[in-house]
Amino acid sequence: MKDLQNKKAFICDMDGVIYHGNKLLPGVLEFVAWLRKEDKKFLFLTNSSARTLRELSEKMARMGLKVSESHFYTSARATATFLASQKPGGSAYVIGDAGIINALYDEGYSINDNNPDYVVVSESANYDYARICHATKLVLNGAKLIGTNPDLTGPIEGGQIVPATGALLAPIELATGAKAYYVGKPNPLMMRNALKKLGCQREETAIVGDRMDTDIIAGVEAEITTVLVLSGVTKREDISRFAYQPDYVFNGVGDVISA
Repeated sequence: MKDLQNKKAFICDMDGVIYHGNKLLPGVLEFVAWLRKEDKKFLFLTNSSARTLRELSEKMARMGLKVSESHFYTSARATATFLASQKPGGSAYVIGDAGIINALYDEGYSINDNNPDYVVVSESANYDYARICHATKLVLNGAKLIGTNPDLTGPIEGGQIVPATGALLAPIELATGAKAYYVGKPNPLMMRNALKKLGCQREETAIVGDRMDTDIIAGVEAEITTVLVLSGVTKREDISRFAYQPDYVFNGVGDVISA
């Protein structure tokens, strides 16, 4: 435990680790207070791309936890940065909400529903059959298919599991035969970007997450110490099904400081 607690930086997933829906999980306030008291660097890293950094900060504040925008990083931001590096000043047709749209605008991208360079898909309440059909047409006409993250499901308030980006992309992949490129966890791009934002080396950092198939494998592949919490998607009985294992397993983030 001392090895873990002595880490200089912590990368924390959000859904299923910090909150469910609009409710903070037990031990979160104490964990963040400890991070600040011990002068740790920390970053809330989420595969969700629906909200802007400001909206995430304000959501936390409404739940009683004040954290500045600089402590957040999303798959929307990682996706926009990646696309700008591949094709500066390009355009995209987007199935998604404010988080991904604003991130693309900030990187100099335009929204284009006629002949875009990319079709970008993220979780969205605006997902419907008409948009699936239009995205399929654009991909068949040559647009490259991008997913902000590969998550098939995600938790909401009350622990309910709902479809996420990977599931929403499946019809477009099947209809076109194209395979989407996913930027979010466990893509090493997102982990490298997170370490750059923290200004820390991988040996000094731990990642805390609730999913074996995104958070933990992301840490394993980036050679970052991994902490699985059982407050989200992955249950204890699921762990043995995976070829890789986390370094630590806790019921929740509060155990990082109390164990």
